Amino acid sequence: MANVKVYNMKGEEVETLELNDGVFGVEFDECAEHLVHQAVVTYLCNQRQGTKSTLTRTEVRGGGIKPWRQKNTGRARQGSIRAPQWTKGGVVFAPKPRDFSKKMNTTARRKALLCALSKKLADGELLVVDGLAVSAPKTKEMEAFRKALHLDKRTLVVMDEPNADVILAARNLPTLSTLSVDEINTYEVVANAVVVLTKGSVKKLEEVYC
Repeated sequence: MANVKVYNMKGEEVETLELNDGVFGVEFDECAEHLVHQAVVTYLCNQRQGTKSTLTRTEVRGGGIKPWRQKNTGRARQGSIRAPQWTKGGVVFAPKPRDFSKKMNTTARRKALLCALSKKLADGELLVVDGLAVSAPKTKEMEAFRKALHLDKRTLVVMDEPNADVILAARNLPTLSTLSVDEINTYEVVANAVVVLTKGSVKKLEEVYC
């Protein structure tokens, strides 16, 4: 089992924590890479609304009569003023509302998340803090926390319980995003350069996935 340092919000080391290999020690092989990719693609597809819609030439208004006769006009032959080449004409292969969602096996989705977390730990991109709290929902407190831990890259902070003050304090920081442990997913882990977990969230992850 891996041991990691636990920091407080001032960036000071306060203790060490032993992480369960069942969550943070999963081997990241070619199969794991495929699962992580599949989980990310599934997540992004499920975020799409699929509501875009434009009109084809059969749906636009007008154009019922042939604009001019077929021959002897000196112009190209036309059948309708609502053909795609005309202004206000229909759209070729017009996009229509559709469902972009994908499904992924629950076991595979869980494995992908564990592989992503394990890779973060192996690469030294996972930090653990003893707790996360602010006295007021002010950006400067989370900015001080970010600077204390040298979180210069895009960072995901995972809380064991949703904290409205922390969420409000962090939302103005472009490189810092917050998430409760119940909402953690493979995409958010992969999309951020650094993942910061609270001790409580580590405990919950080990309870759920071990």
